[in-house]
Amino acid sequence: MFSCSVFSLFTDGVTSYHRVTGVAGQSVRLPCSYTGEITSACWGRGACSLMSCGDDIIWTDGYKVTVQRDRRYQLKGNIGERDLSLTIENTVPSDSGLYCCRIEKRGWFNDIKIIQELSIRPVGDAIQPSHPLSSPFPPTFNISQHQGLFK
Repeated sequence: MFSCSVFSLFTDGVTSYHRVTGVAGQSVRLPCSYTGEITSACWGRGACSLMSCGDDIIWTDGYKVTVQRDRRYQLKGNIGERDLSLTIENTVPSDSGLYCCRIEKRGWFNDIKIIQELSIRPVGDAIQPSHPLSSPFPPTFNISQHQGLFK
């Protein structure tokens, strides 16, 4: 069992992990892009499985969307330019969780997997500063005008 797990870790393509935070009712963008040959890809809810995206949300053939589970899930980037970033419209707290972007590559276990952990906060939980932030310096700080400060 242990050797199979280790084998799977070393042969199942490149994996990266990102955290994204959003606010309920707004759109959120989960980034995903790649280089190289144009190929098919998918997004799914949950961790990437060995051979698929898990609970599929959206598929592309490398040029256009071919399967879209819900209109809230969209690929707004240029798919042909390898931008597969997923936009989720009108988010709700239940959208929180793991998402998998899987880019298919030729050969066994070569797929690129990008895992995103999304956290959607209720509107009232948005972080607001307790007081306005200000600086004692003007927006453009000219050293020649303030030479006495640096002696």
